[in-house]
Amino acid sequence: MTRPTFLVPVFAPLLALACFGCSAAPEEEEEQPLAAASAETPGRAGLEQAMAAPPEDCLLMVWSNQQERDIEFDRAHDLVDGGAISCATGTSPSQFQAALEALREAARSGDSRRVLAEVGIPLLYIDRAGKRVELDEARAEALAEEVFDAELMRTLERLDLADMTVVPKRGGFFELGSLWLVVDQQGGRPRLVTVNRQALAEAADAARSAAQDHEGAVVPEG
Repeated sequence: MTRPTFLVPVFAPLLALACFGCSAAPEEEEEQPLAAASAETPGRAGLEQAMAAPPEDCLLMVWSNQQERDIEFDRAHDLVDGGAISCATGTSPSQFQAALEALREAARSGDSRRVLAEVGIPLLYIDRAGKRVELDEARAEALAEEVFDAELMRTLERLDLADMTVVPKRGGFFELGSLWLVVDQQGGRPRLVTVNRQALAEAADAARSAAQDHEGAVVPEG
C-alpha cells in the first residue's frame, strides 16, 4: 500500500515547512523555516496550549477564542484520521469546513484566482518533477492558472472534511499530502499553504492501483 510522502507545513507563519519521507518524521533540526517565528508572535501561546491540552478540553479552548461557534457541528466532526482536529490544529472543524466549502466553490467556478483568496502566502508549490518554489503574492497570481489547473480544480471540488488527516502541530492534509491547510492563530480559519503536484500524481497512481486490485478480487459467494 502506498503511504503518503509527507511534505508537512507547520502553522504559517509561526513555525516552518518541512518535507517528510514515507517511513518516519525527521528530527526538528532538519526543518527548513520559510519565515522567522518569534516567541512574541500573537496567538502562538494559545496555539501551543490548545495542542497540548487533553482531547476533551481542546474544543473548549478553541471556542474561547471564537466570537461565533458551531458547537454541534464541531462536536460531531472533530475526530478524523490522525486525531482530533481541535487538538492537532488549534482551531475547530467548522472553520476547516468553511475553508473547504470556499475552495470547492472557487474550484467549481473555474476561476483559479478565486482560489487564491483561501491561500496562505508564501504558498509552497511543488511541481510534478519535485521542484519546490515559494510563491509570494505576485508570483502566486502570475502562476495561478498553472498551479490551479483543471486537474487540481477537480481535486479541490471533491475535498471532504471526513477525508482529512491531521498531524499535531502541523495541520491537515488531503490526497497523500498533496494539499495542506494550516491556521496561524487559535480558533482561526485555515488556509491552503502547500500544493504538491508530485504527491498528487502519486495519490492518483495509488487510487488506480487500488481500483485494479479491487476489480481482480474474488467476490465471496453469499
